[in-house]
Amino acid sequence: MPSEPLSQKEIEDRLRELPGWAFEDDRILRTYRLATHRAASALVAHIAVVQDELNHHSDLTLGYDTVRLAVHSHDAGGLVTEKDFGLAERVEALAPAHGAA
Repeated sequence: MPSEPLSQKEIEDRLRELPGWAFEDDRILRTYRLATHRAASALVAHIAVVQDELNHHSDLTLGYDTVRLAVHSHDAGGLVTEKDFGLAERVEALAPAHGAA
């Protein structure tokens, strides 16, 4: 069953609860800065585990000391749904343990 896309207002309201996250090109996104490449790599590995648990995957980009997520739902025509915010919230909860800012 496809997910229901959120309205622009719903997205804006939810983003207020997630500092650092933004809405762009029909995706919610965030870039985290970390102290080292190893720390960034560890965060990517941890996010991959969460994505598999949720069966919901982002576009995940590893830089030298950065990790960027861009999230939307393919089953909702590439728009943002509650599933995307669920993933964002899980990542927000685990990022500080990796020293992400």
